[in-house]
Amino acid sequence: MALIVIGGHSRSVGKTSVVAGLISALREHDWIAVKITQYGHGICSANGAACDCATADHSWAISEESDHSGESDTSRFLAAGARRALWVRTEQGRLAEAMPELRRRITGSGDVIVESNSVLKFLRPDLYLTVLDPATADFKTSAREFLDQADAVVLHERDSAPAWQAVSFKPVAGRPVFRITPPAYMTKEIVEFVRLRVVAHAAKG
Repeated sequence: MALIVIGGHSRSVGKTSVVAGLISALREHDWIAVKITQYGHGICSANGAACDCATADHSWAISEESDHSGESDTSRFLAAGARRALWVRTEQGRLAEAMPELRRRITGSGDVIVESNSVLKFLRPDLYLTVLDPATADFKTSAREFLDQADAVVLHERDSAPAWQAVSFKPVAGRPVFRITPPAYMTKEIVEFVRLRVVAHAAKG
């Protein structure tokens, strides 16, 4: 089982699009796709608005997507070609409580691709890509914390200077940088980079 994690420095920078793009481009793999959403006080980390992510009687929940319409993020994963798609919702800071059940659901079931930064506290992926958009000023604590673990950067092409402040990129100095120009979030270079990593993982047995 290969494990790929796609993170990013803020919401709405294209993490879901990168995940869906990789699933679509690498259809030879039996993907299980996972989206992790954290919430607090009725506010969703996905878009900063009131949401229905919170569960009624638990600090976390995992649901399996069945809709292939592409209307939700996990539905987009199925539409792109994933065999299964899971949505993990947890209260802020309580992802650890959901991890035993998540591990049970993904272990031995195929190659796994996860949209999250915080999952890196609990899983060691074979590949971690971080998506950065210089036009978005917000830079999440989790993205800073795990920046040095990024194997490569997926960078929005912008003419202006980065909007974020006091962020050092020394942790990813020398790592591959793949430039994208939305609405295209996937390039053949990114696909080949990921494909080689997955093949290398399979070769190690």
